[in-house]
Amino acid sequence: MMKAICKYFKIFIETSPVPLLWRGVWVRFLLLIVLTSFVLPTNKKITIWMIGDSTMCQYDSSRFPLTGWGMPFAEYFDSSVTIENKARGGRSTRTFIAENRWQPIVDNLKEGDYVLIQFGHNDESKSYPDRYTTPEDYRKYLIKFVTESRNKKAIPVLITPVSRRKFDSSGNAIETHETYSKIVHEVAEQYKVPLIDLDQMSIQLLQQYGPENSTLLFMQLEPGENPDYPLGIHDNTHFNAYGARHIAELVLQGIDHLHLDLAGRIVHAKK
Repeated sequence: MMKAICKYFKIFIETSPVPLLWRGVWVRFLLLIVLTSFVLPTNKKITIWMIGDSTMCQYDSSRFPLTGWGMPFAEYFDSSVTIENKARGGRSTRTFIAENRWQPIVDNLKEGDYVLIQFGHNDESKSYPDRYTTPEDYRKYLIKFVTESRNKKAIPVLITPVSRRKFDSSGNAIETHETYSKIVHEVAEQYKVPLIDLDQMSIQLLQQYGPENSTLLFMQLEPGENPDYPLGIHDNTHFNAYGARHIAELVLQGIDHLHLDLAGRIVHAKK
């Protein structure tokens, strides 16, 4: 294409009846027209809808350093992306739908939007019958999220539940979501859904840090260490700001490895 343009300008310069003095002006003018016609269009505005539980959701400053990984995740995209983090603490797939948190999202989905889906922590909690969801129902609700997103021409992305901090006696990070993570894999395979295996990715992260240093990623505070947590806290599920950023970056890696269009909209974290 560019060779043809250059050839055209060569012929124009050699044969044009325009006086030599003005040919340079005309060439620059025509070049400007051609080059502006090749300006790349800006990215279409899209929204990333995030649905999940307390490991992903927003927290207000009064609960700092408690941080859901969806909070730093929102800092890594260009201006063409809007983040709607609708994750809520204590919710399973079942209760997220029962509380009418899902339908308003469906109503607002647009073609090209993304829906990031990460549940499992509360679904598997048999000791909390108000949120527990059987494996069969968990599968059913994941499929509902996928099919209803696609009906609106949005792009669902399934994410296995991020690992809890748990090590065996030999210091090996171990699986904490085996049954429910397997179901996410199965639904992803059956329905050809992009999958980010955050469960395994976070297990590998924990292994890198080891049994002791991995506490640096979680809400682990001694009494008196933080005035907002005077009694201290030892939580192996929820992240502090440092840990949440690590998890967010794992999800970003997953998006990049999937070669999703969304990967082209990732930028460095905002300062």
